[in-house]
Amino acid sequence: DLEKEQLKTIKKVIKHFENGLPLKNVAPITEILNLCAEKVNEQEAFTEPLCELIKLFGLPFQKKKTSDEVNYSVEVSQSIAQLGYLMRVPSSQVKIQVCKSIISFYNMELPGKLLTGYQPASANYKIQMAEVGRLAEALVLSLALVENQLIEKLWVLKALQHLSTSGICCGQMMNAQAASRLCLYLNGADPSGQLVFRSSDILWRLLENTSKEEVVYQLRNLECVQALKEAFVHLMRGSRHCDHQLRNDLLVIATLLAENPAVPMIESGFAKLLIVLATFTEVKLPNPLVKGFKLTYSYEDFEMKKLLFNVIGILSKNPSAAQVMSLFFFVWTLQLLSENHVMPALLYYVKQNQKPGFPGWSAAQYEELQLHAIAVLASVVPVLVDKYLSCQANTLLLVFLEWCIGQDPFFGRGNSFHGTGGRGNKLAQMRYSLRALRSVVALYDEAVSVNLCDQGAIGQLLDILQYAEDKSEKKEGIVLLEIQADILFILSVLCESDVHRKELFSCEGIDLLIPFFKMDPRKLCGGLGHNCLLLSALDCLWSCVVGCYIAEDYFIEKQGIFLLLDLLALKEKNLCNIILGILVEFSDNPKTTLHMSIWRGKGDQTAANLLIQLWRQEEMNLGVRRDPYGKIVDTKRPIVTSFQKQQKAIPVPASCPSFAIMEISESIRAKIYSLFCKLGFENLPGLSAEDLVTLAIIQHYIDFKIGEVWSEISAELKEEFRPVTSDGRTLKLISAMSENTGEMVVALQTEVLERHHHDEVQKEKKNYKEIQATRTQRELINKSWENFLTRTSNYEALKVRNLMEQKI
Repeated sequence: DLEKEQLKTIKKVIKHFENGLPLKNVAPITEILNLCAEKVNEQEAFTEPLCELIKLFGLPFQKKKTSDEVNYSVEVSQSIAQLGYLMRVPSSQVKIQVCKSIISFYNMELPGKLLTGYQPASANYKIQMAEVGRLAEALVLSLALVENQLIEKLWVLKALQHLSTSGICCGQMMNAQAASRLCLYLNGADPSGQLVFRSSDILWRLLENTSKEEVVYQLRNLECVQALKEAFVHLMRGSRHCDHQLRNDLLVIATLLAENPAVPMIESGFAKLLIVLATFTEVKLPNPLVKGFKLTYSYEDFEMKKLLFNVIGILSKNPSAAQVMSLFFFVWTLQLLSENHVMPALLYYVKQNQKPGFPGWSAAQYEELQLHAIAVLASVVPVLVDKYLSCQANTLLLVFLEWCIGQDPFFGRGNSFHGTGGRGNKLAQMRYSLRALRSVVALYDEAVSVNLCDQGAIGQLLDILQYAEDKSEKKEGIVLLEIQADILFILSVLCESDVHRKELFSCEGIDLLIPFFKMDPRKLCGGLGHNCLLLSALDCLWSCVVGCYIAEDYFIEKQGIFLLLDLLALKEKNLCNIILGILVEFSDNPKTTLHMSIWRGKGDQTAANLLIQLWRQEEMNLGVRRDPYGKIVDTKRPIVTSFQKQQKAIPVPASCPSFAIMEISESIRAKIYSLFCKLGFENLPGLSAEDLVTLAIIQHYIDFKIGEVWSEISAELKEEFRPVTSDGRTLKLISAMSENTGEMVVALQTEVLERHHHDEVQKEKKNYKEIQATRTQRELINKSWENFLTRTSNYEALKVRNLMEQKI
C-alpha cells in the first residue's frame, strides 16, 4: 500500500509541474528523482514515473524573480549533473528519456501556460548549468554502460552532438577521453550508419573547439588508428552520397594523425592504403587494397583526391634528426612512397593541359588537381631523388616550363588555393613547377645539377626570367615575385661552383640582374616580397658572376659597382652584410677599386665616407665604447663589443672558434676593413675629421683583433693552469704591444682632432680678417659718399673745395 501511495503522490507532483519546474523546486524534485531511481532496481512500476519526472527537466524552468537564476544556480547545476548519473539505472527507457531531456535543452518550446506569477528562465540557462555541472563528461563515461546497446548508444551520441556545440563541454568531454572512446565505437554493427555519422561529427567538434594536439594524442594508439582505417575502408566501398561525405571527414582526421610521427599509421597499414588510393588512377597497376573501388568523379571524389595528395605531402616531411624513432618510421614511409609509384603518379600531371578537360574531370578540376600534384611534388622530390632522376623528371619539368611561356592559348581558372594569380594565364603552373625544381636543386646534388645543365636549363631559366620581368613591368604581384626569386635561387645553385656555367650565365644573365639593383627603395618595405627578391638577386650575383673574369668585367662595365654602392647607401641592415661581401669578392678585380673611388652618392658622398658611416653605425649597434669625438676609450680592448664583455673565459677545443673569431663573421667590420685595404687609408676624398678619427681605428682593426685573440688565449690558460715563466712573459709582452697600439691610435686621433681644431681657428681668423677688411672698405665708401653730398648741397663747402683744388 505504501508503494501505491508513493506512485500516486508522484503522479500528482508530475501533474502539478506539467508546464515546467520553478527553480526553487528543482532541488526537491531531484531528491524525489533519486529515490525513484533507487526504487527502479526493486520495483519496475517506478520506471514510468521516473521517466515522467526526467521529462520535467526537458521543460523550461520557471522563475519568479530575475535573480532566481543566480540564486538557485548551484542547486540547478547539481540537479542537471544528476541526469548524467541516472544513466547508471539499468533501464533502456530511463536512459533514452535522459538523452531526450538533454536534447530538449537545445530545442526549447514554451509551455501552453505558466504558473501564476512565474516566467520562463533564459533560453541558454540550462545549457550554462549543464556546463557548470559537467554533464558532458558524465555522459561520455556512460558510453561504457551502453556499449552493447545500439539504440541507447545512438541516443547518447545524439545528446553529445548537441553538447559538443559548446567549447566548455568539449573540454569536459576530452577529460573523459571522448576522442579515443568515440573512435573505438566507429565500427560497431549499425545498419542505419548513424553510429559513424554521429561519432565523426563529435570528433570534428572536438577538433574545432579544443586542442588539436590533445585530440591527436588520444587517437595515437594502434587500436584507434586501426578502427579509423576499418571505418574508412567500409565507407570507401559505399555507394551512397553520405558514405562519400563521411569517408572524406574521416580522411581529414587521418590527415591530422599523419602529421604526428608518433601515430602508428604505417604499422596499421593505413599509410599504405592512402598512398595506393592516391595513385591508383594515374599508375593503373592492380592492387588488392583498392580492389572493387571505382572513382565516380563526383565532387566528393574530387575532394578525396586532393586530400590524398595532401596526405602524401605530409608523409614525405622529414622529421628532425633528434627524433630517432621518427626517423626509423620515416625510412619506412619513404619505402612506401617509392614502392607505390608516387613519383610517376605526381609526374603524370606535369604535362600540357588539354581542352575541354581530361576524362572524368572537368578542365577546372583537372587544373586544380594538377597544381596540387605539382605542389606536393616539391615536398616529395627531396626524399625520392633517385626516383626523380630515373623518371626523367627534370626533362618533364623543363618541357612543361617551356609550354608555360609559350604562345599556346590557355585560360587558367585560378579558382583554387594553388591557382592564386593564375586566372587567364599559366603563372600558377609556372610557379609550382619552379618550386619543385627549387626543392630538388636545394639538395646540392651534383647529379641533379649536371642533368639540368646538360639539357640547357640555364638558358631556359633566363628566358623564363625575362618573361617574368616583362610581365612584372605591366603588373606586379606576389606570384611573379616568387617566380623570379625561385629562378634566381636555382641559377645561384647551378652556377655557384662551375666557371663554365657562370660563362653561360654572364652577359644575358647580368642584363637581367641589373634592373633588380635599380629597384625603387620604397618597394622594399611594401610587404609584397621585393625585399626577398632583391636578396635573391644579390645571392645570384655572388654565385653566378663572382669568380668569372668575363662576367665580372661585364658587370662592372654595366656600372654594377655604382648600383651596389647605391643600395649600400640605403643602410638596410639585412642588405649591408651581403653587399659588402660581394664588394669584397669583386675588389680583387682592379676595376672595382677605380669605380668605388669614382662613385658619388647623395650630397657628393664618397665610398670611403659611406663605409666609415656604416662602421660607426655597426659599432653603435654592437655596444663598442667610444668618447663623444669617436676616440678609443679602452686601449686594452679597443674594438670589443658589449656581448664579448659579458662572456666569461671558457676553455674550448682548438677546432671551436672563440667569441672574437665568431664576431668577425657576424659583423660587417671585417668586410669594411678588407675594402679599405684595397682603397687605401690615405688621400681619401670627402672625409671629415670625425671620419679620419674612425679611419684610424679601421686601419688597425687587424692588430686589435689579434690582441683580442691573444687576450682570450691568456684568459683560457689561466682558467686551466699557470703558464711557465717564459710563456707568461711572452703573453705580457703581446698584451703590452696591443695596448701600445691602442695608445698610439689614440695619440693619432688626438693629433687629427687638434689639427682640425687648429685649421678651424685659422679659418675663423681668416674669415674675421675678411669681414674686417670688408667693413673698413664700407666705411671709406660711406665717407666718400658723405663728402659728395656735402659738396653738392652746401655752396660754401663747394667753394672751399674748389680753392683747395686750385692751390694743389
